[in-house]
Amino acid sequence: MIIDKIENLKYYASLNPLFTKVIDFLEKNDLNSLENGKHIIDGKDCFVNIMDTPGKTVDEAVMETHKNMLDIQIPLNADETYGYTPTVDLPDAPYNAEKDATKYPGVKAESFCICHPGMMAIFFPQDGHQPCIGTAESIHKAVVKVRC
Repeated sequence: MIIDKIENLKYYASLNPLFTKVIDFLEKNDLNSLENGKHIIDGKDCFVNIMDTPGKTVDEAVMETHKNMLDIQIPLNADETYGYTPTVDLPDAPYNAEKDATKYPGVKAESFCICHPGMMAIFFPQDGHQPCIGTAESIHKAVVKVRC
């Protein structure tokens, strides 16, 4: 897991060859002005989902993991708290290959961090994450999906 300002994504470019395409996309596009929905960066290997989601309590937010894609989660209008638990410390749960997601309802994270607008949280397959925790009625956010 990485927590940092979105402008510092360039310092992590060596972690994944698709990060340079994400950086280029972010430089050319204002995430706040994109319509909700999926925006392709590089086919099925790299895209961004713009969405509005209600802020949830820790009890309401669902822990998740991914096997093939990493997430770069970017809150755009409000603070968002993310729970974190290493994937190896999570219980067995069914994997949905079509959505590349394993959900862990009822599992609460071991630790938490807050991202403000202008920040990002990068979650790799080894990072269980519990997103969408916040007091805002609606969190407007971007989730960049990048093939690992």
